[in-house]
Amino acid sequence: MKLDYRKTFTLGFGFLGISLLWALYNAYVPIFLQSGNAEFTRQLLEAGKALPTVAGFGLSAGVAGFIMTLDNIAAVFIQPWIGVRSDKTRTRWGRRMPYILAGAPIAAVAFAAIPFVVKAIPESLNGQLSQMTGLFALFVLVIGVMLLAMSIFRTPVIALMPDITPSPLRSKANGVINLMGGVGSLLAFFGGSVLYKIDPALPFVVGAVVMLGACLVVVWRIKEPQEFADDPEEKHLGVIANLKEVLADPDRSALRILLAIFFWFLAFNALETFFTSYGVFYLGISESRAALLLGFFSVSFIIFSIPAGFIATRFGRKRTILTGIVMLAVLLFLGYWIPNVTFITLMLVLAGFAWALININSLPMVVDIAPQSRLGSYTGLYYFFSASAAIVGPIVAGALVDWVGAYNVILLSSPVFALIAGLFMLGVKRGEAITE
Repeated sequence: MKLDYRKTFTLGFGFLGISLLWALYNAYVPIFLQSGNAEFTRQLLEAGKALPTVAGFGLSAGVAGFIMTLDNIAAVFIQPWIGVRSDKTRTRWGRRMPYILAGAPIAAVAFAAIPFVVKAIPESLNGQLSQMTGLFALFVLVIGVMLLAMSIFRTPVIALMPDITPSPLRSKANGVINLMGGVGSLLAFFGGSVLYKIDPALPFVVGAVVMLGACLVVVWRIKEPQEFADDPEEKHLGVIANLKEVLADPDRSALRILLAIFFWFLAFNALETFFTSYGVFYLGISESRAALLLGFFSVSFIIFSIPAGFIATRFGRKRTILTGIVMLAVLLFLGYWIPNVTFITLMLVLAGFAWALININSLPMVVDIAPQSRLGSYTGLYYFFSASAAIVGPIVAGALVDWVGAYNVILLSSPVFALIAGLFMLGVKRGEAITE
């Protein structure tokens, strides 16, 4: 049994587009929200470091962290439901494609509009939120539309992977589509950094066009399996029913891996959301350079995404994930104690490898616990738990930053959450590749 690499790489274009947008969003939107914050400005001036080059709303880390969770709040309530709905959907375009066609164009237009709202902030009002409530309301509205549209089509795109891939090949296939996602993040961090220096709006406009084009490639080239097309009477459980099924399972493997996913995404999303803020407001580097540093993480993730699938095939998914968790925790702890740009760069390179070991093999474990007819439903549960973590993570991290008064605290909290995830993974008994 061999993986169809051409088809899998084609499907990966959807993940490339999604990852490109999220990388740009998480790199620059927190800066837009916090630029002009009086306390961060004071700390940078006292340290003789550069101020952000763009005007912003001057929010605290805690409030910015909450706003950065809006996408995940939408994901918690929408993506699992969309997964169930797409399992039930029967159209001449397939089960998943209508959601991609509906969500991607709206998300692209709204995403491209984000920086133009920020550019409308007068320099004289930088950080003075009370003087520009109208602009701030418009900013929240634009990102709200973009996040809602993204929630509509993200789960169907990812559910296509197990739809078209046999169980023993899913770790390898997930490695391929995550490699494509890593390419999207790489384009965001390296290409976006160059474009941002020219004009802060350019990364968003170009990113929107690339995402839309990538999703259209998936719609055009991927044919959904026919065995689902004529099966409208198959039993499909709702989101709550799926959760009850997981809780009632005496084996507890599904519950434990979902909780592990929650905690390692708690670690990852806190770091991802605030890393550029850590770079700008703690290390004192420019916004574009902070985003560029994240590019090294993406390069490593890309390089090791396919090998991570092969490693799991050889040594087992659970063992591979646990190895990645320990590596990630150790690296982040070291990053706290050695806060210079050179070491942080090295840390990010090695962390990209560790994250590949974890992330490449987690979704295949979840879908191989799931009944074959409800892959979309369990993909939705995967995103329910990961998105729930992405709600809690930035809020907790932002509150810790406000409490401690320095961004380096995220390099202490994230490894603790990663190790908790490892404890849950120790109890997972199912989810390895199913051999036929």
